Amino acid sequence: MQSRKLGRLGYDSSVVMFGAASLGKVSQVEADASISFALEHKVNHFDTAASYGEAELRMGPWMPQISKDIFLATKTGERTKEKAKEQIYRSLERLQVDRVDLLQLHAVGTIEELDKCTGTGGALEALLEAKDEGIIGAIGITGHGHEAPATHLEALKRFPFDTVLLPLNYILYAMPEYRKAFDLLLEETQRQETALRVIKAIAKGPWAEHQQRDYATWYEPFDSQDIIDACVHFVLSFPGVSGFATAGDIHLFPKIVDAAERFGSMTDEKAASILSAISGYHSPFGAPTSIS
Repeated sequence: MQSRKLGRLGYDSSVVMFGAASLGKVSQVEADASISFALEHKVNHFDTAASYGEAELRMGPWMPQISKDIFLATKTGERTKEKAKEQIYRSLERLQVDRVDLLQLHAVGTIEELDKCTGTGGALEALLEAKDEGIIGAIGITGHGHEAPATHLEALKRFPFDTVLLPLNYILYAMPEYRKAFDLLLEETQRQETALRVIKAIAKGPWAEHQQRDYATWYEPFDSQDIIDACVHFVLSFPGVSGFATAGDIHLFPKIVDAAERFGSMTDEKAASILSAISGYHSPFGAPTSIS
């Protein structure tokens, strides 16, 4: 398993981040098996959120044993200082730790959401206070949707976030406006030494209305190994990307880890050939609107 530096934090993170959304609706036995697999394969970056169902509770029994050996990140989706602070303490309790390495403002994908978080009395104030108290290490921001790159670029103008986490895959990067905004964000994260991490690497697109949903992900994922290989190659081919979060289904996790462990065995041309030939490959967020 390759590792990359988490920006100015300097942590050697596995390029695979354990996306704990996959633990939201599974049993403790299933969660234990998935976490065990991650550790066996040298995954040392675990990313969860207060809103991921039972994920923090499923991780909790493990954290007293392994938290010192991993990079532990969670998120708050609250927008006010008071509510965010309450949620931070609740996450610590559920995770059975007295601190986390990274606390992220969750799902900030528009300027409107960013304004709520960074305004007077907003959630960012809670994170700053928590950092002063020593219960969180670093402060990050995450976002979904087509406006996420532009929103995070603006976020970095307002506050020196340690990390950003946003969508990237072949089809999103093929959208001219998304590509332009992502490239500008990538340039700024490199300038500030902010760790840029990505999600939705293996998303094929939205589920069809009457389609059978074989996975717990809210979008339809790719599940064939050759396509997953190409998807993982694509996101890791960006030197400025420190890692990617795995899809929200425990059954896809081994395939994603397998692809990451073989990163470098596929050429850019081969990956592009596989991904460009896929029919029904769409943005997981539907048709884009104007990206400002």
